[in-house]
Amino acid sequence: MMIRNKYPSSSIYHLCNKSIANFKIFRDEIFTSRFITTLDYYNRKKIKRSLSDYLKSKEYIVENLLYPTDSLVKFLAYCIMPDHYHLLVKINAENSLSRYLNNVENSFTRFFNLKNYRKGPLWQSRFKSVLIESNEQLLHVTRYIHLNPTSSRLVTTPEDWNFSSYRDYINGNQFLKEILVEVSIKNPVIYKKFVDDQSDYQKRLKSLKKLLLD
Repeated sequence: MMIRNKYPSSSIYHLCNKSIANFKIFRDEIFTSRFITTLDYYNRKKIKRSLSDYLKSKEYIVENLLYPTDSLVKFLAYCIMPDHYHLLVKINAENSLSRYLNNVENSFTRFFNLKNYRKGPLWQSRFKSVLIESNEQLLHVTRYIHLNPTSSRLVTTPEDWNFSSYRDYINGNQFLKEILVEVSIKNPVIYKKFVDDQSDYQKRLKSLKKLLLD
């Protein structure tokens, strides 16, 4: 019997997971930065030891999640919210996504529990995923992801949020023109207008509910 490849190479997915009872697991920079570090560290084909073990002897510095590497997934957009995360990724290595995110979530859970003297699970369930099937959908999802902080009234503008890829999109030409080739808007000014013109976008999600993770 042929086994179906759930996450084939070159496919693009919107990924999301929430904490148990909407607990604010990313309530400050210590935890948010550690989660971003964890996303970067486990995004490789061969992991010889856990992140926590690695950090016992060396410092691990994340330059930018969007920089291309020889990795399991390519990050196209992300936003880390107080109680959940949104990732938009392109699969580089077939059938690697589940293992990758399991490693990330389990590693972060151990770190969070140790720091907070707690035990038990941290996530509501297995991560959710939606396949991106068109350029229009991809653009809408990037905007949805980047507008999360303003929709939740955490900041006034999306560029005020520290833990997302939005600033990379709108500051300079490097990412949209040279790195994020999958995103059809190449001009940072035009992309910013694309987002700003629909600042109430999340309030009208019903018409696009099939395309997004709520």
